[in-house]
Amino acid sequence: ELQYCVTSTAAAVIGMIPEGLVLLTSIALAVSSIRLAKRQTLCQDLYCVESLARVDVLCLDKTGTITTGKMQVSGVKLLDEAYPAESALAALAGAMGPENQTMAAIAERFPDGTGACLKKEPFSSARKWSGAQVEGFGTLILGAPSFVLPPEEYAELSGECSEYSGKGQRVLLLAHSEEPLPGKALPGGLSPKALVILSDEIRESAPETLHYFREQGVTLKVISGDDPVTVSNVALKAGLPDAGKYVDASLLSDEDIPRAASEYAVFGRVTPARKLALVQALRAAGHKVAMTGDGVNDVLALREADCSVAMQSGSDAARCVSQLVLLDSDFAALPGVVAEGRRVINNIQRSASLFLVKNIFSFLLSIVALALPLAYPFQPLQLSLVTFATIGAPAFFLALEPNHELVHGKFMRNVLRKALPGGLTDFLLVFCAQGFGYAFDIPSDMVGTICTLVILCVGLQILWGVCIPFTPLHWAIWGSMTVAGVGGVFLLARWLPLVRLDLGGTLVLVVLLALSAPTLAGLVFMGERLRGMVNDWKNKKARKHV
Repeated sequence: ELQYCVTSTAAAVIGMIPEGLVLLTSIALAVSSIRLAKRQTLCQDLYCVESLARVDVLCLDKTGTITTGKMQVSGVKLLDEAYPAESALAALAGAMGPENQTMAAIAERFPDGTGACLKKEPFSSARKWSGAQVEGFGTLILGAPSFVLPPEEYAELSGECSEYSGKGQRVLLLAHSEEPLPGKALPGGLSPKALVILSDEIRESAPETLHYFREQGVTLKVISGDDPVTVSNVALKAGLPDAGKYVDASLLSDEDIPRAASEYAVFGRVTPARKLALVQALRAAGHKVAMTGDGVNDVLALREADCSVAMQSGSDAARCVSQLVLLDSDFAALPGVVAEGRRVINNIQRSASLFLVKNIFSFLLSIVALALPLAYPFQPLQLSLVTFATIGAPAFFLALEPNHELVHGKFMRNVLRKALPGGLTDFLLVFCAQGFGYAFDIPSDMVGTICTLVILCVGLQILWGVCIPFTPLHWAIWGSMTVAGVGGVFLLARWLPLVRLDLGGTLVLVVLLALSAPTLAGLVFMGERLRGMVNDWKNKKARKHV
């Protein structure tokens, strides 16, 4: 009949659609975003919570991440005793303004600079220096000694610079020239006048946070524009065990980047282009990469990373391109983000397996109904009861509970591995019910009732497995859903529609219910054995390749 054809087709289509899964996923992610906002972490991308939980390499910017971002001038080493270095530094700081933490520290130590600024060139992470032409002082340049001086002149100062860098301090060179500032190039006639020694303040929470990520199997990389020895010592003080594996990125060629990305843990003298190349090399090697940063020089790498994290105290550009913004600029908030991501992934993975059980068996049953002279046994309302009691309601509560387990494997592979045995069990038992109905001439409405009760029983068994290990919440979920499912069968039988079974129908139902648990357990066992055999084959193939 036309009505039967329409309702059966509707039931088949509804059964093959995981309705509610997209909504459930969005709700779980939105709830995580709200929870993180209460912890001063802003999610600018709904899926970034899940991304951070999956990363296996975390690239850290030294300034503002491991350190507080606040710098202080520890001292000034005069290279020319007759030159008024402190007055020149005050004039330079007054001309440049607080363009970064370095200038802010110099301005705080040497305030009240005099002299009108005739021309200035802001700091560039690519050039590693800034400069200004100040009336009465000529052209003043402040930057990394190896970038300001020619190699032969820097060689005379390299030993002294290395001594300060070995203590974890940052060394900048103040140089002077009487020639005007040409723009983005250094003026001629530069002469070194003083070494400015600056110190970083390491965050109190940095060692604990780095230790947390190491325990979680995340590889840590520190990437900075400062001297590699300085960065290495700061990373060592912060608790990075591989801090001794450092390299000067300015000496690396493009061909060396992939090897260096996997070999070293600390990178110094890194330009924005090199930061981007390092992140690209790590991703090309198959890693999930997260990048933290707070400056304009980090923007390219932040955009390239799988998950980007910016500090609120950083630049507007870094915040705009990042997926996560730490509103209190505290790196210690990241473990909480990882915990939220794990909760979302593990819970949605568990809930999705419930949804796909129905989709798998409904799809297989539809294919068989097209190929064989068998009617589709369900009505839409019958599937609605089963969906509510075994999928929709329990999945909602399971998706929002705490879950900090490590994320293992691929999402879809894990979901299908859990859902496939249940879907096949439903399909086999429903197919057998239709076979019994055809063999013993059981009416189609009675076959539909048998099939509904069978998949309800199997669904509750699958929900039992999902709830393991049982907690008070899990017991409440499984118990209430069992009551709802069984109660719905008796109270709503008239509207579903479910009919009273005769003796033959009752015997068929009893046999199928008795077979449900062994069938489900057998398929789960076979699936695990097959998975183990595949893993053994892959391991043997890998060892043979090595």
